[in-house]
Amino acid sequence: MERFTISMDEQLFEQFDKLSHARGYDNRSEAIRDLVREYLETARMQKDNKGYCIATLSYIYNHHERDLASQVTSAHHHHHDLTLSSMHVHMDHENCLEVVILRGIIENVRRFANQIIATNGVRHGKLHIVPIELAQGNHNHTHSSGLHIHSKPLT
Repeated sequence: MERFTISMDEQLFEQFDKLSHARGYDNRSEAIRDLVREYLETARMQKDNKGYCIATLSYIYNHHERDLASQVTSAHHHHHDLTLSSMHVHMDHENCLEVVILRGIIENVRRFANQIIATNGVRHGKLHIVPIELAQGNHNHTHSSGLHIHSKPLT
């Protein structure tokens, strides 16, 4: 493991220290490593839209709005190849929260997420992408055997 020293002004250091403790980091090194990972992922995604990712898409919508639930469901069915799983939560009498786990080419995942978020009536949409590498596995597990896909984070 490599070590390096960081210099920063006192005010910035205090803000970083407070935030890292508030987020539950036991030490500054792990907080810095997470910041570097996020920085690298952001840079990679700005230039590489062709690689694979795993992502979460979350959004809130009012299920009483005209045909909105049907439109969202239809969009998911048209992109069934991207969706791994979804969870639907009834927040109150009108609003629903959906969280969807997606896997695919970054460009396709982003396009699908933008389509959902831009649907009239969808609020608070957010996409979180983690770049991955896909590898084909050909070994036995206790629950299955043969070919299957492994997804490994790039950072």
